[in-house]
Amino acid sequence: MTEKAIKLETKISTTLFWICFFITFLTIFMSLAEFFSRGGFPPSRINIFYIGVLSIYALHKEALRFLDRSSSERGQKKGEMFVYIWVIMTAILYLINFTTKDYYSYSGDGKELLALTHISFIALEVGMVFVLARILKLLMIKYLEKNEN
Repeated sequence: MTEKAIKLETKISTTLFWICFFITFLTIFMSLAEFFSRGGFPPSRINIFYIGVLSIYALHKEALRFLDRSSSERGQKKGEMFVYIWVIMTAILYLINFTTKDYYSYSGDGKELLALTHISFIALEVGMVFVLARILKLLMIKYLEKNEN
């Protein structure tokens, strides 16, 4: 690829990262509001949009690495941050719910709430995006090594 195209794609990757960063914290805010309000807020329903944007970022980042093996992004692991945030936050929420004896799993009138389940699904989906991106990266490395030999 030309240096100009690589520069543009790197800029796009950085922009996608910041979009993901913003949407991650928006999703976290909405999820925490749903969890701690015990039914005071409706489910956010943002997870499909969020996972889609995160997937676009991950695929673009890996494609850029494939096209430009000397890319400065190659050593960076910014995307992993999203996985760590969701896994740690979800584990903490499970601990909070456990120590409060399922207080956040039921509304004031005893209705079962699904906020923690929704948050768990988002955390698992984020993890799957990460794993799929890693598999793609490993396949690309294997392809490049095969073609170099």
